Amino acid sequence: MKLVILAAVLAAASATVIKEQGWTIGKESLNNVDIRTKEWICMKLLNHILQLTVHDDIREVAREWVLEDNIDKYSKVDVVKKFIENYKMDFLPRSEVFVHSNSRHMEQAVMVFRILYFAKDFDTFIRTACFLRERINGGMFVYAFTSAVFHREDCRGVVLPAPYEIYPYFFVDSHIINKAFMMKMTKAAMDPVVLDYYGIKVTDKNLVVIDWRKGVRHVMSENDRVSYFTEDIDLNSYYYYLHMNYPYWMTDEVYGLNKERRGEVVMYSNQQLLARYRLERLAHNMCDVKVLTWNEPMTTGYWPKIRLHTGEEMPVRSNNVWLVNENNIKYKINFDDFERIIREGIINGRMEFRDGTVINLKKVEDYEQLARMLLGGMGFAKDDAKVMHLMHLFRKIMSYSTYNFEKYTYIPTALDMYTTCLRDPLFWMMMKRITENAVLFKKFLPRYTKEELSFEGVKVERIVTDKLVTFMDEYDVDITNALYLDESEIQKKKSDMTYVARMRRLNHQPFKVNIDVVSEKAVDAVVRLFIGPKYDCMGRLLNFNDKRLDMVEIDSFLYKLETGKNTIVRNSNEMHNVIGDRQWNRWLTDNNVDSTSNTDRIVDNYWWKQRIGFSHRLLLPLGNREGFPLQLFVIVTPVRTGLVLPTIDMSIMKDRHACHFSVCIDTMPLGFPFDREIEVTNFYNTNMKFVDINIYRKDLGISNTVKDYDMSELVMKRDDLTYLDTDMLVRWSYRDVMMTSADRMLRL
Repeated sequence: MKLVILAAVLAAASATVIKEQGWTIGKESLNNVDIRTKEWICMKLLNHILQLTVHDDIREVAREWVLEDNIDKYSKVDVVKKFIENYKMDFLPRSEVFVHSNSRHMEQAVMVFRILYFAKDFDTFIRTACFLRERINGGMFVYAFTSAVFHREDCRGVVLPAPYEIYPYFFVDSHIINKAFMMKMTKAAMDPVVLDYYGIKVTDKNLVVIDWRKGVRHVMSENDRVSYFTEDIDLNSYYYYLHMNYPYWMTDEVYGLNKERRGEVVMYSNQQLLARYRLERLAHNMCDVKVLTWNEPMTTGYWPKIRLHTGEEMPVRSNNVWLVNENNIKYKINFDDFERIIREGIINGRMEFRDGTVINLKKVEDYEQLARMLLGGMGFAKDDAKVMHLMHLFRKIMSYSTYNFEKYTYIPTALDMYTTCLRDPLFWMMMKRITENAVLFKKFLPRYTKEELSFEGVKVERIVTDKLVTFMDEYDVDITNALYLDESEIQKKKSDMTYVARMRRLNHQPFKVNIDVVSEKAVDAVVRLFIGPKYDCMGRLLNFNDKRLDMVEIDSFLYKLETGKNTIVRNSNEMHNVIGDRQWNRWLTDNNVDSTSNTDRIVDNYWWKQRIGFSHRLLLPLGNREGFPLQLFVIVTPVRTGLVLPTIDMSIMKDRHACHFSVCIDTMPLGFPFDREIEVTNFYNTNMKFVDINIYRKDLGISNTVKDYDMSELVMKRDDLTYLDTDMLVRWSYRDVMMTSADRMLRL
């Protein structure tokens, strides 16, 4: 029987009824509540994480719940005892920044995760979360709680608030946060001239809109030309959630992840991100990403523009600095040794460890183990949180010129956090170096035969797409949780005003892909769609092997072919693992959505995409007015099974809704047919087809984006080329200066 919605909670001291909007936690069990109620409770736990909770029911449960008295409500008693012992001795203070690459922080976060994960039921889980919410570091709580929600059976269907709403500091430039604090302190009572100067608009709905473009732009290198992509909030949320789905430290068999293609999924996701990044660079005529090396200065600097809630700024890395110094040389040695052992293991076909463990690296299925060694998921110390892999070692090396001598005080770089690492160009260079080890492994595998590539009796006759048009639109990010509530707001349990940052972001018009396929018989088939480059940055035509690692898989799906002609229509909004914009958490809480509405839709079709989905906006790279030439590739193959580890269970991935790419469709290696070197004489078959496509760009003024309120006076009186300028205050770029007077008149 579902829990009746409670309207009040009894305060322990005075027995006074305190009314709250929405669902509250009472004495009754929460084990049978519906999805909406679970979501509401999770939202309250994650609201204003930098402060103690404003919700009386959570505070009441936190006071009453005693771990020692409820130890029988956890499936692993030793996990609870270990947490209690460590919490009493020493734990990360609430005021400090929780850092993903800090070993001490992560060991404690894993303890917190375990106590949440091994709660026997949802009621115990939530009451434990309330207990922790009031006692441990806010960042650590968000990390452990999010991971627990992702992996608990009774949390399937729960959609959490977007990461950039929970803790905006990692996603929003510091000057925006500073302006929000200024408006909070002055209660928005400022001179209109000052507001216009800062790019701030206050509406009659108590909404403060801060224009992201009004501020100083810090440019360190040519890589900042694609900062709109690398600093995109949805892209960074995707990478953070990828980690939440497959934490590198989650090596214990009890979690079930070792029965999934976790290593291959994480590696392919990184390779796909790298390929997508290359396409964005190519759109600006920028050449390939260079592999990171230690023997020369790093010419590429980075200015994160991120200020933490402690007031500390994320460190700036200057141009032309040596990455290795006396403070991190030991980590660099460890990295080189570990990488050398892995590469030798790939070449020799086996690796042997000091405890006698032997890992073979010869067959197709051995790729899973290699990927886990490179990016996490394989434990050598027999302990979660103590896992060695290349990316983890790299993060330790890159604490450039930052001294962290205190036991807990740690100022992270952009590379230290899963929510910010994609912002730094150095990360992409390191990603390429690590993924090159996976590429090396695939070089030793046999090339695909004609039989593996072909599909007898099936022919792809025609591929047609709508006109592909990209543009830069506007989006408002709710940053209210970055601000502290005052005494009166705490009583109301919400901020008097909503603060949002208006950003510019890459987007494209929805499009359709029409594929005509002729089949001689009715048969189940797997259809894969890729986009990739046609020319390199110098305008040279690329062959298959040159561009195979730059092919971005935008869709893969099952399709039942009928005898004769089949016309397959794929809408970009419906492509596999593609999601739209995440809904404002404040909209859900303010409107108090009915608990029983759309529950089936959420459980079956929505929630899991919020966790693993790639933003629909970022399917296509930025085009240009003349058309950015790319190629679309479609391949139709039969459904194949039996090509992965025997321990891999496709049903588990389906049940957990962990269907990244094609892992729940068939067992062909991810990236097929471009994951191995191509034998041209075997590659051409009737079941595949390349077509040329062009991606165009239109200006902001004709992008058909409609806002609820007018901000036209804050929009610069030029088209969307402004975001490409190195300085927003410079009217003409160098290219403009070199133009003739006649050309300039045409531009005006």
